Amino acid sequence: MASETDIETAAVDLRRRLARKLEKDGRLRSPEWRAAVEAVPRHRFIPRFYREGHAPGVTTWEPVTSETVGKEEWLRLVYTDETWMTQFDGRDIDWADPKPISNAAPTSSSTLPSLVVRMLEDLDVQDGMNVLEIGTGTGYSTALMCHRLGSESVTSIETDEGVARRAREALTECGHSPHLLVGDGRVGHPDGAPYDRLIATCGFRSIPPAWLEQVRPGGVILTTLRGWMRSLGLVKLIVTGDGASGWFSEDDPSFMIARQQEPPESLGMVPGPDDGTVRRAARGPEVLTSSGSAFMAQLAAPDARFFSMAVDGGTVSTFLLDSVTDSFAVLAPTDGGWQVRQGGPRRLWDAVESAVATWEEYGSPNTAAFGVTVSRDQQVVWLGNPNGPQWPLPS
Repeated sequence: MASETDIETAAVDLRRRLARKLEKDGRLRSPEWRAAVEAVPRHRFIPRFYREGHAPGVTTWEPVTSETVGKEEWLRLVYTDETWMTQFDGRDIDWADPKPISNAAPTSSSTLPSLVVRMLEDLDVQDGMNVLEIGTGTGYSTALMCHRLGSESVTSIETDEGVARRAREALTECGHSPHLLVGDGRVGHPDGAPYDRLIATCGFRSIPPAWLEQVRPGGVILTTLRGWMRSLGLVKLIVTGDGASGWFSEDDPSFMIARQQEPPESLGMVPGPDDGTVRRAARGPEVLTSSGSAFMAQLAAPDARFFSMAVDGGTVSTFLLDSVTDSFAVLAPTDGGWQVRQGGPRRLWDAVESAVATWEEYGSPNTAAFGVTVSRDQQVVWLGNPNGPQWPLPS
């Protein structure tokens, strides 16, 4: 398979197969989005990418191009339901001589098609609607929306100039000309407002106020809320005259956090061995990593992050540090359990244990039991209904 014609012919077949799979899995539910998946050439948007290597130890990413793996294998990988990385640490890749990459954080990717399509279906667009996309990325999802709604109805904002340039080139090559902007997605694009729908493909700590002003009442905001420890999940909000409200979805897709929302480099002050007050802990550090309880820990300690390390060459302790208030909690094993040492204005572990206990009282539900209410004054996540237990999102 060498010629350009052969590649295009093979790609048509692979797109049809991908569409069939997404339909069978319940992700693709409407003929309009199916037509878009069958029409938009994903290989134009990710001509080169990285995949995670399988060697044990440090995570290493391996370059994938038609030269490194052969055209057939490259094309097959493009049309699998996988997320492929296209940038690390905010730096452009030298594709003239691509090398494996280790000790790097992915900062741009082409999200797995099943998640892209599922979000587009959840957006519930109708013909003639005006959509704002936050996070153009490779431009693949932008192209799907252009196919469905027409380029004139799609505005997309990307924070990274190099990423935006490549997306623009690929979209133009495919015959699409949406309104493309480089900037901070939190600000939106007032000149194109009002929008009927807003979709964000990166995670935010709370809903930016500009979005509420630019999406018309009755319109939909679909975004991932996330913190510095983990993703909270995908939330679908209906905009009202003075705010918005809605529910989390059942599963927990995790997008990279928006660059303007990344945590401070410093984790916070590591406390001395005698700082704080000690009590027996009702919960151990496993609550920070188990899916349901970790969701609660993120809500309870929105400005915190955690790590584990051996103290004085002895037992491994877990440190939960809040870099905004310099609060801390240190969990250390004791006979048959854990003790916690806390200090600072926020009693972090008290808040985490209280949130997890509340969640268990409600039957340890999944994220679909939680909703969000956004007003001008505050944003809260609630459990069960808007009058149930609440946790504020960081402003």
